[in-house]
Amino acid sequence: MSQFSSKKMSEPALLWREMETVYSIEAKLSCGLKIRKMMKTVPPCLGKFRPVVGQCCHQCTPDSLSKKLGQNYSLGFHNLLSVNETQTRYRGWLVRRVCCALFVSGCKVYGSPVSGRLQRVCQSNRVKKALTAEHKAPEGGDGHGQLDCLSPFLPLINTCISSGVLRFVGWAMLKMFASVFGSIQVNLNHLSALHRASQEGSLLVYVYVRQSAVDCALIPLVLFCHSLRVPYTVCPLQIKNASLRSILQKVGVVLLPPSARTEEDAEMDTLYQSVMTALVRELLHEGQAISIGVSERSGLGGQWLARIRQLIKEGSVPDVSLVPVGISYDCVPKTYIQVDVGLRSIFQWLWCLFCGRPEGSVRIHLGQPFSVKEMCESGRCRVDEWLPLQDLLLPVILNNRAGRAFGQRRMSWLLPSSYYSSELEEPSRSERNLSIAIILHLIFSATSCMAVMPTSLMSSLLLYKHRKGVSTSVLCRDVAWLTEELLFRNKDVGFGGSLTEVVHYSLSLLAPHLIIAAAPSKKDPLIVPSPSLAATLHLCYMAKTVTHAFILEAVGACAVSAMLCEVAHSGVSSSVRSDVEGEEVKGDTEFDVVLCQSELTARALQLCHLLPPGFMPPCQSSQSFALDAIDSLVRCGILIQEEIPRDVPICDFWKKGEGPLTWTTSDDPYHSDSDCEEPDLCSYKIRQPSHCPEMLFFLCRMLAGHLRALCWTTMGLDLFEMPLAEAEFVAQMHSHLCDTANKKKQHYESCSEEAAHTAVRTLIDLGVLLEEWQKEGVFLAVSPLFQLSENRQKLHRFISQYLYN
Repeated sequence: MSQFSSKKMSEPALLWREMETVYSIEAKLSCGLKIRKMMKTVPPCLGKFRPVVGQCCHQCTPDSLSKKLGQNYSLGFHNLLSVNETQTRYRGWLVRRVCCALFVSGCKVYGSPVSGRLQRVCQSNRVKKALTAEHKAPEGGDGHGQLDCLSPFLPLINTCISSGVLRFVGWAMLKMFASVFGSIQVNLNHLSALHRASQEGSLLVYVYVRQSAVDCALIPLVLFCHSLRVPYTVCPLQIKNASLRSILQKVGVVLLPPSARTEEDAEMDTLYQSVMTALVRELLHEGQAISIGVSERSGLGGQWLARIRQLIKEGSVPDVSLVPVGISYDCVPKTYIQVDVGLRSIFQWLWCLFCGRPEGSVRIHLGQPFSVKEMCESGRCRVDEWLPLQDLLLPVILNNRAGRAFGQRRMSWLLPSSYYSSELEEPSRSERNLSIAIILHLIFSATSCMAVMPTSLMSSLLLYKHRKGVSTSVLCRDVAWLTEELLFRNKDVGFGGSLTEVVHYSLSLLAPHLIIAAAPSKKDPLIVPSPSLAATLHLCYMAKTVTHAFILEAVGACAVSAMLCEVAHSGVSSSVRSDVEGEEVKGDTEFDVVLCQSELTARALQLCHLLPPGFMPPCQSSQSFALDAIDSLVRCGILIQEEIPRDVPICDFWKKGEGPLTWTTSDDPYHSDSDCEEPDLCSYKIRQPSHCPEMLFFLCRMLAGHLRALCWTTMGLDLFEMPLAEAEFVAQMHSHLCDTANKKKQHYESCSEEAAHTAVRTLIDLGVLLEEWQKEGVFLAVSPLFQLSENRQKLHRFISQYLYN
């Protein structure tokens, strides 16, 4: 068992050796004996089969969804690191010693011809126009002049997949990952579909959400070990070492050009954009697969999907099948995406890996392929209702209008216009929105594919439910409860087995971020999340997958909290009585108030527009999402639906004297086509059992970090001298959030770099911050409307109403 970190506490605590002894003996005996009577194991599934994840969207791509292509949902998982002689053609004592090398030599490698690729890229009209526009080559010039202009990109164009180098790198990665992870579990359900699609000649593009530099290596390794075509991998790192660049380019890794420091810098070069678009076209013509990582925070990597969409529209490529990939870690490897990666940093990282022991496991879900052409040309993915965020929310924030903010939030910053090589190639707003919808859909699909690992579940419980500490017996009970809730929501969990073993395993991995104290008078040790900044940010990051699974309930709970706060502040009803102190909920907490359905849905709808990308599918309307959020609270037992009594039954039309029925047309799918029906009038009440307030507050805390960062950012606008460069402003705002959390000595989950970036981007979309384009880059300044402190106070009150206090 790993050593738990010991820290000074306000109350006396034992040394870590005594804590370890108490935990290993007391927890296993007392907690294990008590819990084992109620639940012996944590089920990894409900019934005989695991939850089906990674299916296509039934609204955008129903034809792709109907193509089952031989999926078998009972295949289970395969540990990629468990290589033995049964996976080779040989048997014997010596084979068991070299089975990994024999297995790699038997994997199928598809050819990657590069002959003539450079010439075809140079002859591309797109590349010729870019050269002419930059006056780097005259029109109709010879090929040697073009090659001289394209010399920085020649190694990128000649990227190939060498059979021998790929086998050696595959063997090395299997050995390296065996020293890093305990296991790499691959879901086999959709592998048969990928094999069938590959045999039919479908062009496959694998899309994942960026978490670590290891992501780039995992997907090609998984496909290589299952004899699928290894994709060309787009790598956002800048590799400086020439030998390392040469090796990576021989296994299909498309690197940044040496002249570009970052991915954003490379995309600012119009010639690079044209060359990469032409390269993608040639790779798809050759039948190659491509692997792309998309940033959930900034949308970086989405420009490659826009290039594919552009090629399909102009007819250069018939169609492409996108495959969302969900990668889940017990512990995300400490491989931060650096700007410059040299040979020295690689050796330092490898030394740290080999010196440590394997920690945690990885679970990979390959989703069902779906057609880009079907999604874009069927018209099922509606983008005509997309509106700027300020049009959706500013009337509500400043004028306090009662009307609902219908429409979808437009996130144009996910695909800036600078990513198009020329103004002539820049598409219309609807086409650009459609490309953004594809990016959002893949972020949502890849995130939905991710399994909830035991460390994620434990982090969510400790951060959102037991912030002040919890005993192991109560923690075991809550782990079993939350596991069932996740399985009911069709979410795969990356663990199973004995309940005490799951809890022990999770706590051992999270030990550096916890304080575990035990007193001789108590049988169960007390587990408290460490109050430090680093520990809180780590727990918050690990709990994101649980928040994604409960996003409907979290939005609904915040809407309920907003209405309860309004009723409590207005003093309209004295029947709202709550004995809540801090985060401790007493047993006599009582909420006896009626919540109007329309008001509750309106609050949920307004909150939907403030969610970061990836939480909502773009094909679902915000109104539908808000209705589902309220319904989810009814299903999980927090709200009780009550119908308002009527004098006349709703079905008795003749007593109303309305005469014959008339019909109207409406685009709203949630209303009837006939105007003879009135909308159902209903209200909600909060269920009174003691566990309901705890569940309500648990859900509210899931979004509290994001909302609190928005509040702190709004109130800190007057601390900076504007205008400021966008990167500098985000850095200073991040420092302000950290200072605010340090002063309060709590709420550290609101001061991450991601929280600062998301808050600044939300304020830009709201019109609070204005973007000024200058030669040096983008500068931010406060808009005249929000230079008034009164308007900033209104915005702060609007956001803070959703915060659980």
